[in-house]
Amino acid sequence: MNLTLKVWRQDGPQDKGHLETHQLSGVTGDMSFLEMIDVLNDNIIREGGEPIAFDHDCREGICGMCSMFINGQAHGPGRGVTTCQLHMRSFKDGDTITIEPWRASAFPVVKDLTVDRSAFDRVIQAGGYVSVNTSGETLDANTIPIPKADADEAFNAATCIGCGACVATCKNASAMLFVSAKVSQFALLPQGQPERERRVMRMVEQMDKEGFGNCTNTGACSVECPKGIDLTNIARMNRDFLKASVTGE
Repeated sequence: MNLTLKVWRQDGPQDKGHLETHQLSGVTGDMSFLEMIDVLNDNIIREGGEPIAFDHDCREGICGMCSMFINGQAHGPGRGVTTCQLHMRSFKDGDTITIEPWRASAFPVVKDLTVDRSAFDRVIQAGGYVSVNTSGETLDANTIPIPKADADEAFNAATCIGCGACVATCKNASAMLFVSAKVSQFALLPQGQPERERRVMRMVEQMDKEGFGNCTNTGACSVECPKGIDLTNIARMNRDFLKASVTGE
């Protein structure tokens, strides 16, 4: 398979950046997208150039590091997959593929395809946890009966890997799907009740401080999410936030 690759190159957040064109041959359908980038980087290094910087870690769709905007879609043309799970059989011989980083003011470009997503970390630090002193006496989680429907919904929310595809896809660069998933995974469980209202207030406040936009209600975030996080989490977060605002928590 022969491909034309247009890859975003940028030295840092202050650099204007540009698309750099590369011709790549010998690509097989069984390669993952990241393996294809590895081959491209090998070629660039052999020619004396600087390799393309990009994030990756597990390459198993777990860590959420492999954030790339491919032909105008977060993580590429597949559904329910991260970039590392995208295989080159999704493309055809002779295709032109444009590869860019996430586009959001809250995710400044570090270099090339690598962006700084520490804003997500600060949102979690603001309240995405259960304090050990909320229940007085620590109980084994397995001894607390939880309706299966609630447990399943909490687990589904917790599958969010924080890749940022929702932010990159939203025309307002909203982080509400991510934040609502992290709020919901605790709000649905008894261990998360003591801090429920305080948690949502703090996390939403931090989300706004980081410069993320408002929800557009288009649903693009859920469609592009590799884990299929449901929009109902946003509705739950909005209800909790409104209640906390009224009660003054």
